[in-house]
Amino acid sequence: MNISIISLEQALEILGQLLKDRGQYYEVVAIGGGGLLLLGLIDRTTKDLDLVARLENNTIFSSFPLPKLLLDAAQEVGRALQLGEGWLNCGPASLLDAGLPEGFLDRMHTRHYKGLTLHLASRIDQICFKLYASVDHELYSKHYVDLISLKPSSSELEYAKKWCLTQDVSETFALLLDQTLESLREHS
Repeated sequence: MNISIISLEQALEILGQLLKDRGQYYEVVAIGGGGLLLLGLIDRTTKDLDLVARLENNTIFSSFPLPKLLLDAAQEVGRALQLGEGWLNCGPASLLDAGLPEGFLDRMHTRHYKGLTLHLASRIDQICFKLYASVDHELYSKHYVDLISLKPSSSELEYAKKWCLTQDVSETFALLLDQTLESLREHS
């Protein structure tokens, strides 16, 4: 199912209320298309909201696995709104393994939905993630199109490149990264 900004906001409000009603409280960190949509940085639908991390007492943890009570509540909301059970997922949790961009936590945008606090990656951090994802997908994938929509400057792409090289140190990745950046320059 394709989720619009209105559907995503509604799902988060219902999820937050459901968690509050159950005496639960969670803080999560989102990246990807859903995060960009919520920030108004892109204008397209999405299939999900990707959680990279959870926060507990100002400490960041992998979003994988999601706490059972949060996952159960999200699945209930997904079924009720016909979003699918995986509308809230921890697919990008592995990005935490090699580290998020420096200063990531200080740049997050925060939204409160009663029993749920949602932190959204900033534009520059999204540029990092979208560049990294663009290298691993075919040209003109949603990640690549999102990256073009963000209209990154040369210095932002250089910053993103440096971060991407901390995620994958292989020569093949570096070559594909340079090819992706060259293609992006042709679009600017």
